[in-house]
Amino acid sequence: MAARPQPRGAKGTVGRPYSALNLRLALASFGLVICVVLGVLAARADQPVLAAVLGVFALVAVVDLVVVQRRRAARRREEPPGTRHSLFE
Repeated sequence: MAARPQPRGAKGTVGRPYSALNLRLALASFGLVICVVLGVLAARADQPVLAAVLGVFALVAVVDLVVVQRRRAARRREEPPGTRHSLFE
């Protein structure tokens, strides 16, 4: 299978691909909100095991958010001034 050329206007390059950190940040945020809401509902419905599992997932999402933010900050420090990969930065 032959490699296709990169489309015009694409932000990444072969040597430096476009990062998916913003997508990962959005998914981790969504997971945190869902786990917290469902964990509270499970606790109120007297389902302590389910609430604990969802609490652990929420903690994993928080750790992922911290890791992603640190990677985004490191990427911002190493890029030349004026370079932007996203509207969310």
